[in-house]
Amino acid sequence: MSASLEEARTNRRFARKGSGNPLWHFLRGFIKHPVMVGSIIPSSRATIDKMLAPVDWANCKLFVEYGPGVGTFTEHVLRRMAPDATLIAIDTNPDFIRYLRGKFTDNRLFPVTGSAADVRQIIADCGFEHADYVLSGLPFSTLPAGIGPKIAEETHKALRPGGAFLVYQFKAKVRDFMAPHFERIDKGFEWANVPPCHLFWGWKD
Repeated sequence: MSASLEEARTNRRFARKGSGNPLWHFLRGFIKHPVMVGSIIPSSRATIDKMLAPVDWANCKLFVEYGPGVGTFTEHVLRRMAPDATLIAIDTNPDFIRYLRGKFTDNRLFPVTGSAADVRQIIADCGFEHADYVLSGLPFSTLPAGIGPKIAEETHKALRPGGAFLVYQFKAKVRDFMAPHFERIDKGFEWANVPPCHLFWGWKD
């Protein structure tokens, strides 16, 4: 297959409806829910590539994303996932969920309005027992008291053995929430982001 034909098919697969300017939606979400949106600027491509690099896509059937916003990471996850895999995107902001439903035509994506603290119930409602990977850009340092530790605990329970919790943050506070549940936590840092961010990969034994 020629490169141009493959590119055309890929573009059709990720065809977007008229959902408006993503930066405007991102800014509006930040204004309405500043505690739940970590930044008014979407993550850089360098951050996305580094964050997703450890994922074993061939053995990923369920990928969960917390706080997808306007789908900056979502699109790249979909491009990497197998044809029979599923991506559940969870956000407390219904505006973002409506935006994602209009932006992507990929039937592997299930945008859900809800809390990451309820991840086990959400994936069960979608017909799954465990997730292979969970990605989060939620600003753990500004979440209401008790929510960060609860999300870390519930995420660990939701993952299959060998799965991982992938977290990108502007502050390293989230590691304190992950440490009681994940014995192995790999760390990274990405300068090519605005602002630069901490990267964490918590692996479930």
